[in-house]
Amino acid sequence: MEILVTADGWLRHGDRWCRCALGKGGLRGDKREGDGATPVGAFPLRRVLYRPDRAAPPATALPCVPIGPDDGWCDDPGAAEYNRPVRLPHAASAERLWREDGLYDLVVVIGHNDQPPAPGRGSAIFLHLASPDYGPTEGCVALARPDLLSLLALCDGDSVVRIEDSQRADT
Repeated sequence: MEILVTADGWLRHGDRWCRCALGKGGLRGDKREGDGATPVGAFPLRRVLYRPDRAAPPATALPCVPIGPDDGWCDDPGAAEYNRPVRLPHAASAERLWREDGLYDLVVVIGHNDQPPAPGRGSAIFLHLASPDYGPTEGCVALARPDLLSLLALCDGDSVVRIEDSQRADT
C-alpha cells in the first residue's frame, strides 16, 4: 500500500484523506539533522513501537515492538548509533521515546536515512500521534489516534509512505 502525504498537511491511504501535522521546517528534499523539516521522498514503513502501559499493540501486519522508559533514538550524527534505537541514558544525544505527552504512545518507524544512516541527513522520522491542535513536529508526520490506527490496519511489509511537495488535489 502507498500512503501519500502532501505539503498542505493531508495524508491519503486508499480513498480516505485525513489531516496530519508536518515538520515546523516544512518539507525538504535535502533533509538535515535539526532542521525541523519533513523529508520528501518515498520511504518504507519499518515497524511499530507502542507504549504497552497505555495501549495494546495495534492491529497491523507490521512488526510491533513495545517500548519502555529507557528506550531512546540516537540523534547525534557523530555517534555510531546515529538514527538507531538506543537504551537511555546514552553517551550520545538521544531522543526519549517514553514521553509523558502521549505523542509517542504509538509510533511507526519510517525508513528514512537508515540503510545505512548517513551522518547529519536526519534521524527519528516517524509517523506518530498528533497533538490536539495538530501543532508542527520536529520533522515527523503526526496523525490523530483513530486515523493512525485505521492506517495501520491496512499496512503490511510492502507499505510505503510518499511525502511530496504537492497540495491535496480534491479540495
